[in-house]
Amino acid sequence: PVLALVGYTNAGKSTLLNCLTRAGILAEDILFATLDPTTRRVKLPGYKTHPEVLLTDTVGFIQKLPTQLVAAFRATLEEVKEADVLVHLVDVSNPCWRKQEVSVTNVLEEIGAGDKPIVRVFNKLDLLDSEDAEMLKYEAACSEDFSVAISSLTGEGLSDFVAVVEDSLSDLLVPIELELPYSCGNEVNLIHEVGSIEVIDYREGGTYVMGRVPRSLAMKLDKYSVGNIEGAEANGETEDEIDWAALGKGRHAKKEASY
Repeated sequence: PVLALVGYTNAGKSTLLNCLTRAGILAEDILFATLDPTTRRVKLPGYKTHPEVLLTDTVGFIQKLPTQLVAAFRATLEEVKEADVLVHLVDVSNPCWRKQEVSVTNVLEEIGAGDKPIVRVFNKLDLLDSEDAEMLKYEAACSEDFSVAISSLTGEGLSDFVAVVEDSLSDLLVPIELELPYSCGNEVNLIHEVGSIEVIDYREGGTYVMGRVPRSLAMKLDKYSVGNIEGAEANGETEDEIDWAALGKGRHAKKEASY
């Protein structure tokens, strides 16, 4: 999965990328310090859903981005459009941060990325007094969307950040229950890479996998699906006759028909 870091200029995107990946990307308090998208593969600490993610740093947005700048920054904006989840950093130490947040949201709408899942990150808690910082933490915790309060400079709140990112990506996955032939090793590896495996068992007929993957992959692997109700009914079983718990563990035996 690809995460694109977006936000108003100087919101701390490069600092967060540096903190998470030690990438050494330029992190200066100047307009458009990052002109080209920079992507790093990283294992986020404590991350469970995906073993690895791709983090992309993008150009900082400004209010009323001129048309010529939109064209000049098309490469980095394309990274935003291709991302699975947008991580929107907001510099909450700036008195105008709510207006800046709206400006970034408007630009995302203009480039056709407004419908993507967004993680709102209230950044730079270290520059606030303790009372204001606690209020923002509370606001993030009570928010119905994916929100978290952090300091990308000190690392405060990064464990919560990882948890929120995981929640946002989990919403993109669908459940699967498969029995893959042993010749499908590449498919099992792909499930590990882009999804999460909750149960794996090596059975006589193949590799049993229960987990969550992107919908597109689930559709490709649908022919290996097990526990299909319609298939069970075609063999003479009804839903009430199926021991689903036993079926999930491979121990279900079809009841004999009575005569």
